[in-house]
Amino acid sequence: MLTSIRPLPFRRTAHHFHLSRLFTVLAFESSADDTCAAVVTSDRQILSNVVIRQNDLVQIYGGIHPGAAVLAHQANLPLAAKRALAEAKVDLSDVDGIAFTRGPGMGVCLAVTLNAAKTLAAVLNKPIVGVHHMQAHALTALLTTPTHKPNGEPNPAYPRFPYLTLLVSGGHTQIVLAKSVNSFEIMATTLDESIGRTIDKVSRLLQIEWANMSPGSALEKFCLRPEESILPDVFVPFTPVMPRRLAFSYSALHSHVDRLLELNGGAENLSFANKLAIARVFQNAAFGQLEEKLGLALVDCEKQDIKVGHLVVSGGVASNMLLRERLNACLKAFPTTPSVEAVFPPVQLCTDNAAMVGWASMPRFLAGNHDEYTINPRSKWSIEDLETEL
Repeated sequence: MLTSIRPLPFRRTAHHFHLSRLFTVLAFESSADDTCAAVVTSDRQILSNVVIRQNDLVQIYGGIHPGAAVLAHQANLPLAAKRALAEAKVDLSDVDGIAFTRGPGMGVCLAVTLNAAKTLAAVLNKPIVGVHHMQAHALTALLTTPTHKPNGEPNPAYPRFPYLTLLVSGGHTQIVLAKSVNSFEIMATTLDESIGRTIDKVSRLLQIEWANMSPGSALEKFCLRPEESILPDVFVPFTPVMPRRLAFSYSALHSHVDRLLELNGGAENLSFANKLAIARVFQNAAFGQLEEKLGLALVDCEKQDIKVGHLVVSGGVASNMLLRERLNACLKAFPTTPSVEAVFPPVQLCTDNAAMVGWASMPRFLAGNHDEYTINPRSKWSIEDLETEL
């Protein structure tokens, strides 16, 4: 812990930290292909949130190319940081701490913002906090959901511990029980590919036009097309994946589509109606697996007498509007007492961003629990380790 930097005075309640003055964090994120910078305050204000994407590079390389991604991060981070401070109308003298994503993620990409944050903090004598990427996703709803209604009554939609978190992104597919800001239990995870990675692969296999979108966003938009869809004659229905088992597997869905296209001589030999039908049944199967495993997790919570009132859904895939509708319907149909309510952060805060990183760092900053300037990235890092490490 840094001994030369004194923490600001605060008092703690069940869900919040209150200071005699606001604590302002400049945060960075570069765990994959988005270069992000944001300014967040301890009273839950997002003063700025800058995201510079690399969709053009992803389309060129058919995925994230580490070397190209690092070069883009190095070029984009100074611009993102400058914009974040300007849009927040603050300068570095107003910043109390600097946060960054320490992991998990692509090691070479993580290192870009980690080194920038450490250098900047050391020169300015500011404290730093390295944040767990999935923890940041899991806590985003605590930043974006109003704590109270306009009439001053507590907002029942505000997540309270313990709550379930469905983390669905290009790197993870997990159901996590959030017990506190740094205590998490993984109830289900993927045994192979994540749902986001599989969606991206299928989008590329079907040769869907991205038009400067991410592959996943392109597939979502493609499935909403109004045209009629017709399944190919050789189509074989998707089979349930590990039924009644609390675990995910998405490589089978990817392989199923791959084999189907091979039987048809490739995507170029499919009609538009065939492609549209395959995209829709694939998306339905991918989301159906989430629904089934969520039901198993809810049953498991009931067996353990764990009362959860909310499901926080975050990660890039959580921006899909059809998924949001289906999860809401799934929870309404599930006979839990009390009922479980789905909570979704705003779409722009579901994908990678630095605002969530700044918010996740806040409890540690306010407690004076900072990292050393010698901290290194952790490309592999279980969210369950946070409780014993912090």
